[in-house]
Amino acid sequence: MKIEFENATIAFDVQYGVRKKLSIEIDAMGFITVKAPNGTSQEAVISAVKQHGKRIVERLNLIAKSREMPKLREYQDQGKFLHLGKYYFLHELIETEGLSEEELKMRLKKFYFSSCKKVIGERIKIYQTQLKVKPKSFEVEESATKWGSCSSDKKLTFNYRLAMAPIDVIDYVIIHELCHLTHMNHDRSFWRRVGSIMPDYKVKEEFLAKYGLAMTL
Repeated sequence: MKIEFENATIAFDVQYGVRKKLSIEIDAMGFITVKAPNGTSQEAVISAVKQHGKRIVERLNLIAKSREMPKLREYQDQGKFLHLGKYYFLHELIETEGLSEEELKMRLKKFYFSSCKKVIGERIKIYQTQLKVKPKSFEVEESATKWGSCSSDKKLTFNYRLAMAPIDVIDYVIIHELCHLTHMNHDRSFWRRVGSIMPDYKVKEEFLAKYGLAMTL
């Protein structure tokens, strides 16, 4: 579900169950889950989210801020940048000779987009076979808040900055989005499915939350 709150859009999943009170949870990646007692109306859920809208938006802004681009980067041969979990000198990743700082930034971003698409294209085949699902397509895009997403028409998108992460972390995001092809919500069935392929998925979530700031241009 989605609602508009002031100038922000709040997207959230709703889980109904045997419980006395409604609660709202926001995980380290910015996923919002509303846990409501069985029989709770949609209007009551929306009302509760709006009631806590300010706190939710503040939390989401903090998560987005943790992934903002650092102000200082050394765009020169000896500048270091992440690729697949390891730091490399800039000249080891792209051609640098005779290029301005702006040209270096553009070329490096292009490198990450290409690398991300290649790695995901290879890895997604492994996990869609294991999960017995197949997305309609996948794309690589730029996002300040999400590492990946799955649309209702089975199209997946991945953040190009994943090319900076270790392979096992990239695998987690791929598995996460592939599992959404059969479980659109972050309910227990969804997490059980993720855990069946990657039991330590929480470690990967923590990595993204902790080191997302370093995974920038």
